[in-house]
Amino acid sequence: MSKSYWYLSGLIISILLIIGLFPSCHSRYSATAPKESYLDHPLQATAPIMADELASLRPPKQPTNRENYAHFEDNPIQKVSETPVSTFSIDVDTGSYANVRRMLNSGQLPPHDAVRSEEMINYFSYDYPLPNRLDPPFKVTTEMAPTPWNKQTHLLIIGIKGFDIPKEQLPPANLVFLIDVSGSMNSPDKLELLKAALKLLTKQLTDQDKVTLVVYAGASGLVLEPTPGDQKNQILAAIDRLSAGGSTNGGEGIQLAYSMAQQAFIKGGINRVLLATDGDFNVGIVNIETLKNLIEAQRNSGISLTTLGFGTGNYNDSLMEQLADVGNGNYAYIDTLNEAQKVLVDQMSSTLQTIAKDVKIQIEFNPTTVTEYRLIGYENRALKREDFSNDKVDAGDIGAGHTVTALYEIALVGSAGQRLETLRYNHSTTSPQEVPHGDEFAFLRLRYKLPDGETSQLLEWPITRKDLTETLDNTTERFRFATAVAAFGQQLRGGKYLGQFSYEDVLNLAREARGDDPFGYRGEFLKLVNLAKSLSSETKTEKKE
Repeated sequence: MSKSYWYLSGLIISILLIIGLFPSCHSRYSATAPKESYLDHPLQATAPIMADELASLRPPKQPTNRENYAHFEDNPIQKVSETPVSTFSIDVDTGSYANVRRMLNSGQLPPHDAVRSEEMINYFSYDYPLPNRLDPPFKVTTEMAPTPWNKQTHLLIIGIKGFDIPKEQLPPANLVFLIDVSGSMNSPDKLELLKAALKLLTKQLTDQDKVTLVVYAGASGLVLEPTPGDQKNQILAAIDRLSAGGSTNGGEGIQLAYSMAQQAFIKGGINRVLLATDGDFNVGIVNIETLKNLIEAQRNSGISLTTLGFGTGNYNDSLMEQLADVGNGNYAYIDTLNEAQKVLVDQMSSTLQTIAKDVKIQIEFNPTTVTEYRLIGYENRALKREDFSNDKVDAGDIGAGHTVTALYEIALVGSAGQRLETLRYNHSTTSPQEVPHGDEFAFLRLRYKLPDGETSQLLEWPITRKDLTETLDNTTERFRFATAVAAFGQQLRGGKYLGQFSYEDVLNLAREARGDDPFGYRGEFLKLVNLAKSLSSETKTEKKE
């Protein structure tokens, strides 16, 4: 056959295939298919099916995290020859610990600025000796031993224990519950938990106490006028009626709350506003300094402010802490009903009853025995040296039974723990034996005012070699456990000064010093350290990958 024959045959077969006359070619592209097939608009035809399939595979969108934490740097190492005096305000807040616990339990390491080491340490009670009278209203204990994370330095712990008052002996209380009922509070871990927490406190009140309920959202309102504490059904019913909705005008609510607190003021009693919110103020007065000025103007009237933080996602930790500081009160974060029980029931006396206000600590290190020091935590509580004796400068308050702990890491003269270079023109040949007080490491001063006083009182103690324990094993359990918590807080902030000291080392130190743990807080601490250890390992693995 000729080439033209084969060429013509091939051409006919191709045409037949194209027009679909062969039965074997009847497919979805044949004449039986819809006029508009996948070939007509391939992208439009396939897109809807692909979108549906992908939607089922994609993880749900996470809500935007708008939590707010004030930035601060760790306290630096100070050379005693240049800066021998350290001054700061006392702090009894515990909000940072509970907030960090919430994050760890949700499977994430906290941002560095959410971790305030002093609030981690002061979350726990320590068995410091109790004062046996109200004058002075607290007792100070000091202890010193080698540092677990740096054998060349020592830790100095200053412990303060406030005079305790059983809740049955508390004076009458005028409490104003200032409740955020804005739309952002519409969550089980916010308004519903808040209501449960306030019910716990309400059940502790007596007929001598008064409760007022003020709410705020787009505008503020009075839900319950001052009501005797024994009318619990009426108070609890008012709490039950609370519901969330609207924007947040916190400033207007604060003004109304203080007005009601003044109206029901109990002379010689406890007068306190309890602000419960996520801190997401978005209308009205939203400037932090303006809010602080508003509260500061009220604190001299004898009305204190306690802030109770709730929730996640938009939580304003920075605002909650600052408002409590200027309001002569304390700040707690409520992440569980157990935490509400701890703050509002078990520690009711320390939460509500102030035994000393404007408490300041100043420690002067002896340059002949101590070469360097570093205060662990209290970064946002630092005061100028001259502020110590200035009674117009505000400072922290101590509640009944409160314990307050401060730790300094110090390097002794002649040790290998010195980290700063020696100055060229700083030549000191004086030995401890040639100067007065050569056996002292430091001199501790405290100033405080009585709750209704305006003039501070001064207390002083030398810290000498008798406070030094040569080995860590011979220290008290409270020393070792407080040290473990301090190390944990520093580790969560990046561990700048911890060297090779790890989460596992923190665990070992804390386990051996767990001691008496009636409420299980120390056992819970061990679990949190273990969680942080696992989360930290996961983070490192992800970075390597």
